[in-house]
Amino acid sequence: MRLIPRKLFLTRGVGIHKEKLSSFEMALREAGIAHFNLVRVSSIFPPNCTIVEREDGLKLLQPGEIVFAVIAEMSSNEPGRRIAASIGVARPADRDKYGYLSEHHSYGQTDQESGDYAEDLAATMLATTLGIPFDADKDYNERKEQYMMGREIVDSTSITMAVNAETGGVWTTVVAAAILI
Repeated sequence: MRLIPRKLFLTRGVGIHKEKLSSFEMALREAGIAHFNLVRVSSIFPPNCTIVEREDGLKLLQPGEIVFAVIAEMSSNEPGRRIAASIGVARPADRDKYGYLSEHHSYGQTDQESGDYAEDLAATMLATTLGIPFDADKDYNERKEQYMMGREIVDSTSITMAVNAETGGVWTTVVAAAILI
């Protein structure tokens, strides 16, 4: 049996609870994926896979279903601590080739910083497999321009959840996920 996903959706959530595990559960609920049996997989964007809207992807799944996912998560119980979780996506122009998904989790980054970093990770991994030259010392925006000019990478994107951890002795957890269908 070959399992090659043909659709993918991106989602994110935040959860707050006195227990760390429960805050993770709450983050999965907000992301709309808590009712699945999630199996973490590595970071390949399958050939001929299409990104769909979260609502459209959720309609294709059933509660309790085993679902493959690339997940980034970060938790903190330190009041005010900035936490972020991001999934980056880089797809090649040739849909018959595979792309990359990256997971990134950090402290102190904004939504934009974390998302850009995750997107850059995915694009850099894809660029190396496609033989696209790039300068790792250039900043993300300069490299992104290089990738797009090479016409081998059609696009890149990311989804991020970044918040400041709540006060009051509770855990705050953020998740970002790519759900493969």
